[in-house]
Amino acid sequence: MKKAIIGKKVGMTQIFDEAGKVVPVTVIEAGPCVVVQKKTVEKEGYASVQMGFEETAEHKLTKPEKGHLAKAGVGNMRVLHEFRLENTDELNVGDVVKADTFAEGDKVDVTGVSKGKGYQGVIKRWGQGRTPTSHGGGPVHRHAGSMGSSADPARIMPGKNQAGHMGDEQVTVQNLDVVKVDSELNMIVIRGAIPGPKGGIVVIKNTVKNNKVKQAATGVSKNPQKQSGRTNPQKASARNR
Repeated sequence: MKKAIIGKKVGMTQIFDEAGKVVPVTVIEAGPCVVVQKKTVEKEGYASVQMGFEETAEHKLTKPEKGHLAKAGVGNMRVLHEFRLENTDELNVGDVVKADTFAEGDKVDVTGVSKGKGYQGVIKRWGQGRTPTSHGGGPVHRHAGSMGSSADPARIMPGKNQAGHMGDEQVTVQNLDVVKVDSELNMIVIRGAIPGPKGGIVVIKNTVKNNKVKQAATGVSKNPQKQSGRTNPQKASARNR
């Protein structure tokens, strides 16, 4: 991981690019984040920094949190998150990380907690189909239906898609484009949607995807047995050989 910051989802909107095309974007209030703790290889066995985001009232913190933040002398931070950065050695407790740590054109991964949907059935939760709606189907058209097993093992195996709690889980959307960065407004604008409701806490990191540049096509085969190697005098590519 090279770069990272904690932010808050503001909402979605749309902007126009240079070609006049509409670009759907999500606006994130990113930082400023304060370095609360610094871990080293000599003491903890690995190098990382813990960042804090968004000040809160003191009575909303637990006693261990108050002691931890008082030791760093950085104020009452509502959100704490640890990152393993490449420039960990350059950061110290009390340093501020702002939105300009990212730049326009960067590829990022955004992690947040998805919206909770409550207790849902198998149709909404897993996209299963309904039972037939005619000839005595009864009021069970959206039920899961029969799922019992035989005498052996006489139970439902783990992993079966059933009704239950939907949403409210950590989700990461990968390989999104940073469209705009404004350090004065603490704003990062990212193309596309990210998980969570408005006001939800998100973590932005540079993507783990390997964005390789597409290479040009290889030369035409010299083997006449292959389709690409057969000469067609009507094609310009054949006349240029």
